[in-house]
Amino acid sequence: MNEEIQDRMHREGIRLASIKKRSFAFFIDEMLLSLLLILSLGDSFFEAKTVEEMILLTNQFVLEYMAIKVVYQAYFVMQYGATVGKLLVKIRVVEMKTLQKPNVVVALNRGVVRVLSEMLFYLGFLWGVLDPLRQAWHDKSAKTVVVDV
Repeated sequence: MNEEIQDRMHREGIRLASIKKRSFAFFIDEMLLSLLLILSLGDSFFEAKTVEEMILLTNQFVLEYMAIKVVYQAYFVMQYGATVGKLLVKIRVVEMKTLQKPNVVVALNRGVVRVLSEMLFYLGFLWGVLDPLRQAWHDKSAKTVVVDV
């Protein structure tokens, strides 16, 4: 299957996104979502006097934050084929079968498994670094690859 998809991508002139680009897109998305969390917590976050108080406050909303991450990932990948970070670094997510942007089910699957991978010490992301198609667990689960635009 790997050779088949690689041959098809080569024929279509599509290249896999580099780990560097994917990492930078990840960083942008995480900063954006962290800023959103801080702004949504509003005054209570800025009234915290110590780092420990900030951590306790954010820990109270960890489930909501994970849900926001899933929705963010799923919506943007389904709608645009990329999150804001991916759009900025000019990469996108495509289904392996069609080489088109993922549908809602695939995007939601990818978003959920991505958050689970984060919870498991980012092991799924490490898997992507070692994989020939650079597929992290969320890509494997959703049958997607990340490519250059």
